[in-house]
Amino acid sequence: MLINQASDVDPSSASQLEIAQPLLDHLAAIRAEVLAALDSGELVYGVNTGMGAMSKVRLTSSEQAVHQRNLLLGRAVGGPPWLPADEARAVLLGRLRTFLNGDSGVSVELVQQLVALINSGWLPQIPLEGAGSAGEIIPLAHAFGTFARFELGPKEGIALLAGIPGATGRAALQVVRARRLADHLSAVAAGAIAVVGANRAPYQPLAGRGDDVLAGELARLLELAGPEVEPRSLQAPVSFRVAGQVIAQVRRSIGDLDAAVARAFDGVTDSPAYLGGEFVGTAGFHGIDLTAYCDQLVVALAHAAEVSAARLHRLLDPAVTGLPAQLAHEPGPQAGLVAVHKRAVATTHRLRRLTLPTAIGTAETSNGQEDVQSFSWEAVGNLAEALRLTREVTACELLAVYQAHLLAKRPLPVSLQAVADVVPPIVADRPFGEDLTRLLETVLQP
Repeated sequence: MLINQASDVDPSSASQLEIAQPLLDHLAAIRAEVLAALDSGELVYGVNTGMGAMSKVRLTSSEQAVHQRNLLLGRAVGGPPWLPADEARAVLLGRLRTFLNGDSGVSVELVQQLVALINSGWLPQIPLEGAGSAGEIIPLAHAFGTFARFELGPKEGIALLAGIPGATGRAALQVVRARRLADHLSAVAAGAIAVVGANRAPYQPLAGRGDDVLAGELARLLELAGPEVEPRSLQAPVSFRVAGQVIAQVRRSIGDLDAAVARAFDGVTDSPAYLGGEFVGTAGFHGIDLTAYCDQLVVALAHAAEVSAARLHRLLDPAVTGLPAQLAHEPGPQAGLVAVHKRAVATTHRLRRLTLPTAIGTAETSNGQEDVQSFSWEAVGNLAEALRLTREVTACELLAVYQAHLLAKRPLPVSLQAVADVVPPIVADRPFGEDLTRLLETVLQP
């Protein structure tokens, strides 16, 4: 993938990267300005001074020569568990994306080394947890520790550690996954609506007046549910009727987070940043924007999972479906899918505990120099876990929707026909966890 401008970098892409020469020339011109400005002897945080509480210490020329390398070594205090490979790659891509803005003033050589590292497929071990700082210096020290083997130029060590590129890259990856999950939520909910013969009135797009996202979701549910049949009752249970509103909020929250990711990539997160011909100390490392919208999406997902689990429970009820109790082929001798619902209940309970606002609980570090954190790194980690758990609940409902269609002798909606390829017909009790695992690895893969 040829990168002509910073916006061309997609952290969810696995393509080989190449930076276009005009962009490299632009970065080289900025680097020349940065080096000239540094030659003036002006105090620049983290370049010719210490960092954090040590910023009052002026570094000698010999100390500056090794300082950028030492910044990476002394802050790699994390440990396992490590980020999954795709998230580790997203961190590297996030760093590259911010370097291409030019604010960091790093050399073309460092940019090219980072491109080569990404293209090589080698991935660093980056701690999943334990950022605990204003910014991401601990995970970024692990991500770019390999560069300590190179001769880093002035400002390049602190530039590798600056801002929130890791949380931003990881959040961009989660946006892609969340959009895919939202489509699964729609398909499964529509399958449930169809199999219980829910009255279709609540899904009329006109009911979404003034809210294009809701109107679009209602239309999607109607299409996925297929031809309407005679409703079993005037009103289906609430968990069926509110499917449009619930999933629309998930989609709306995904859009909000995507916009926050774009702001983080395009904005100034380096500190000090080279802006308008001078070094400017900034607070762009305080990723409260990302944190807040990650949290919002976690709450939307938790609600969607709870509603999914509620529909699953209703699918086990003959009064709602007109089908055998607990969707068992032979109720009594067989338990059916009742334990599948219990797994969904346990998973939603775990998911609820992720909904505490992440930015609450700041603490002083660096002898009081850093006295506030936004915990954006942790917020993205919570979101990744929330997506995993919501997929698990969705798999539980999907298995019940599949069995209900089989018992009702109704054809599966087109969007769910792939289930039959991985889940054999259920005619007796069996280890349904194996069926759920197959659904998660195929039909509902992230």
